[in-house]
Amino acid sequence: MSEQELPPWLREQLARLQQLQQNLQAIMMQKQQVELEVSETERALEELKKTTTDDTVYKLAGPLLVKSNRDNLIKELEEKKELSSTRTIVLGKQESRVKENLKEVESKINQMMHMAQSGSPPSSNKFSPPPSS
Repeated sequence: MSEQELPPWLREQLARLQQLQQNLQAIMMQKQQVELEVSETERALEELKKTTTDDTVYKLAGPLLVKSNRDNLIKELEEKKELSSTRTIVLGKQESRVKENLKEVESKINQMMHMAQSGSPPSSNKFSPPPSS
């Protein structure tokens, strides 16, 4: 059965499924990038905490290394780590919601296919999409 032969209600659900899959992939990539950022920040903090207040430390500012204050740099990195960790949690929740929506749409498609094979048309209110988040 080609895409042209698919009923409009099924094409709509398949398009929704594809969109959710793309959203999930984007969220997972963002989450992976933020987790990497947290990890890098933790390593930098570890190294910075090994230094003493007398040691000279530098901060990367674009393509330059700029002399910086150790304590201020520790505070900046801890704030960055906290923000990144919060972002990871938010992305995890988004990932869960999208996965849940994916399961619902897959279930609807399966129900629609089963009903179409048995000859009963889908009712418009029975398969209305869930409210988008």
